[in-house]
Amino acid sequence: MYIKTGDTVAIIAGSDQFVTDKKGNKTRKTGKVIKVYTKTNRVLVEGVNIVKKHQRPSQANEKGGIVEVEAAIHASNVALIDPKTNQPTRVKILTEIDDKGKKKKIRVATKSGERIDK
Repeated sequence: MYIKTGDTVAIIAGSDQFVTDKKGNKTRKTGKVIKVYTKTNRVLVEGVNIVKKHQRPSQANEKGGIVEVEAAIHASNVALIDPKTNQPTRVKILTEIDDKGKKKKIRVATKSGERIDK
């Protein structure tokens, strides 16, 4: 999977795709990746796909009730943000050989050619 924890991504599909401002302009919703689930190919994005969860009273939450939490979305519904243009972009993976002769994979934005891994 080409998405890592801490990346900034844009939502490109689903009901949580756009956010409208006060003037009525639609922009893509963006957020930071909190966690990556590689087995199920899903990502948890901050502030996206908020669902209501019913919780029982516990020591941490003594009252219980309905809590809003983020739910994971499929990795195909998000795209990495290009560091140069701040637009969603596809990613290609290049292999680079470092000083010691080891191969290292780096992620590169296809639109601008900018390196995503610093």
